[in-house]
Amino acid sequence: MTDETLIYPLLLAWGLDLLLGDPQWLPHPVVGFGKLIAWGEHRLNQGRHRRLKGGLLALVLDLLTFVAAWGLLRLTAPWPWLSFAVSAVLIFYCLAGTTLIWEVRQVFLALDRSLEDGRRQVARIVGRDTSELSAQEVRTAALETLAENLSDGVVAPLFWLAVGGVPAMLTYKMINTQDSMIGYRTERYREFGCVAARTDDVANYLPARLTALLMVLASAVLELPSRFRLPSLLAFVRRFGPEHASPNSGYPESALAGILDCRFGGPHHYFGQLFPKPYIGTTDRPLSTADMRRSVRVCRLAEVMMLLLVVGVSLLF
Repeated sequence: MTDETLIYPLLLAWGLDLLLGDPQWLPHPVVGFGKLIAWGEHRLNQGRHRRLKGGLLALVLDLLTFVAAWGLLRLTAPWPWLSFAVSAVLIFYCLAGTTLIWEVRQVFLALDRSLEDGRRQVARIVGRDTSELSAQEVRTAALETLAENLSDGVVAPLFWLAVGGVPAMLTYKMINTQDSMIGYRTERYREFGCVAARTDDVANYLPARLTALLMVLASAVLELPSRFRLPSLLAFVRRFGPEHASPNSGYPESALAGILDCRFGGPHHYFGQLFPKPYIGTTDRPLSTADMRRSVRVCRLAEVMMLLLVVGVSLLF
């Protein structure tokens, strides 16, 4: 559980993310995570017992991350200001709210120039094949990613910070990075990435549902008519949240689809394979830049709500 000593590093880290996002010139531990995962996958994802080898790799990387973060904090504990700075920097590295919003905005701006620009821009933030997406599908992909990554990039890290401090938060980022790299049900990763994917499912189970709730509440705060739609929005999330192929992603996506009264989901191509996915929502209407701006406002307020929730938990416990 967090305590009062993490409140100020958390607020500083969130402020830095709000102002800076993830500057490309700044070394980022997630890049290091990615290199470790790629190194292990290249050497172990072959021959027999791929599921076992992938599971051992996931376990070792998760434990190493937790121990390294815990050890660094213990090492700097005798110097309060150094410990404060290290905590703030590590929390900052784990938050990705601002960069995601910037990227989603850029997708809509790119689409205003041309469909090809929109496809190239959305390819930066989604794993699916974007080469043949329509303009509507590009916008849909961007908004789906905005909702899903509000959970993965903001709410879940803060949730694990509240549960186990900075080491748990950083370990969550390692778990999530593994899932984003090897957690696919393709021929190459189906066995090797199975444990990594299931671990990510467990780590995101509560945060994904909390994210959906926060989004619905944020919509009610921002938009007066939504206050009268709260029961129907929650019912919408209960109906369509479980429809997603992922046990978690469907909840924040269905929350945003319900708020916008639109339709997400449908079949996508990943690594050259077509994956049939159910639709989330029933209103197949064109999405616009106004929908993007509305979505950003909802996600930003949900982020602030989660921040205040973690601060409140820290003060109480």
